Amino acid sequence: MEFPAISKSHLLNFDPNPKPLPLTFHSQTNFRFKSTDHVIKNRFYIFSESKNEYTTTNISSLFKNKKTWIHFVGVGGCGMSALAMLALKQGFEVSGSDIVWNEYMDRLREAGARLFVGHSVLNIERKGFGSCLPDKVVVSSAIGSDNVEVLHAKAMGVHVLKRGNWLGMITEHHNLVAVSGTHGKTTTASMLAYVLSAMGVDLTAVVGAQVPQFPGGNILCCRSPNFILEADEYDGCFLQLSPYIAVVTNVEWEHADIFQDEEAVKNSFKRFLKQIKVGGHLILCRDSEGAYSLVSETCIGTAPVLSKCSSQPLDAGYRVTTYGTSSLNEWCASSICPNSQGGTDYVLCHMGSPVADISLQLTGVHNVLNSLAVIAAVRALINDYWPTQRLIDCIRLHLHNFIGVSRRFEMIGIFNKCHIYDDYAHHPTEVRAVIQAARQRFPLKALWVIFQPHTFSRLAAFLKDFATALGDADRVVITKVYDARETGLSNVSGRDLAVSVVGPLSEYIPSVVCQIIFSIFFISP
Repeated sequence: MEFPAISKSHLLNFDPNPKPLPLTFHSQTNFRFKSTDHVIKNRFYIFSESKNEYTTTNISSLFKNKKTWIHFVGVGGCGMSALAMLALKQGFEVSGSDIVWNEYMDRLREAGARLFVGHSVLNIERKGFGSCLPDKVVVSSAIGSDNVEVLHAKAMGVHVLKRGNWLGMITEHHNLVAVSGTHGKTTTASMLAYVLSAMGVDLTAVVGAQVPQFPGGNILCCRSPNFILEADEYDGCFLQLSPYIAVVTNVEWEHADIFQDEEAVKNSFKRFLKQIKVGGHLILCRDSEGAYSLVSETCIGTAPVLSKCSSQPLDAGYRVTTYGTSSLNEWCASSICPNSQGGTDYVLCHMGSPVADISLQLTGVHNVLNSLAVIAAVRALINDYWPTQRLIDCIRLHLHNFIGVSRRFEMIGIFNKCHIYDDYAHHPTEVRAVIQAARQRFPLKALWVIFQPHTFSRLAAFLKDFATALGDADRVVITKVYDARETGLSNVSGRDLAVSVVGPLSEYIPSVVCQIIFSIFFISP
């Protein structure tokens, strides 16, 4: 996926400080914005008159008692740790194991989880009180089927679920907004949850990274039926979900250990779209050829192209809204340019007409696209009875206040006048996007990149693409491959990538004294 060049803009004149619009919920299936007389028929918020409480607020009600014991295998991962923390906050008893201790596990232990380093049958057995075995065991996609805890749990009749099955279970009775895509889903899901929460919407959110503005780190937890989820395609995880709204940021080949080629990835996303509830909504980036192909092939009639019109219904039973930098989209960004905060400004257009100036603290065109997805999703949630302009004024205030996600072009510090940034980019498209973002923020500085390839299968599949993407830096250092979930030897190495980079000086240094990196950027004076 290519990103357009950044240009200068002539910004529109709208109120720079719109007042936020707090929500008040009533004991009917509608709610009222305090600042207006508009009452909105609401399909996203569910309230029970008979019980005077939300009808889908407590996942532990799916089980017999509130102290159901859930054990997470691979609990140290960013996604699994979020699910474990959510389970704790929802009243479950939580335990978990992983091969090494990390900061996610620190937070879980402080919150009351029982955690173990290493995998052992003893981790899921206890004596003296309560249940001797977990009620359920949730397994990370990174855990093999031969794991001793998994095998023992199955042998003892314990219900063992993959992460995707657990997500499907805990979101089944919620109004789910699932944010998917090959790239950008973590930032987009975090930004969406932050904006809605800042607007006064009660919700639960689970994302795969630490979000500084989330009190729970990588989750928000609220007694509400509304659920914002980062929906991962790896291992078919998102195929267990039934979202009311699905966001697709982009689609291209990724996870070469799971998907043979891009067509396999697209087929998985097509299956995901079939999970959208009837009457639901698809928010899709038309700039992504892979994402656009998901709907252009299934539109009503024979015409394969969506025209520029609002929220088109498909025969699949949901509506489609597109966004991107092209004027063909319902929501588009024009006049994209850097701002004085090191972020990005653009003019937001709806149906081809400019409606607002948007100013982000985040750098890069990819974050412009992420913010457009948020705008479209919020607009789909707050339905057509709410005036678009007033809603946009509220959204753009909170978009401006969003400061980003950890390990997404995150400032680490300054050493010897060099600005050091950390980024999780582990795909060629992501590497290109973050290098472009660094050039945007520091147009006159030299850019050094330390890159650790993530998995042998990905490096083997995208070696040439990585070499091309890294060629945009001024100097490149490649480390040994982080093998993650993969085992065994491979016929490709970090050295192969280092010698393939054309242009900047590139060298192979097997070990760098720091935690697991993927991309670290040194911006030198």
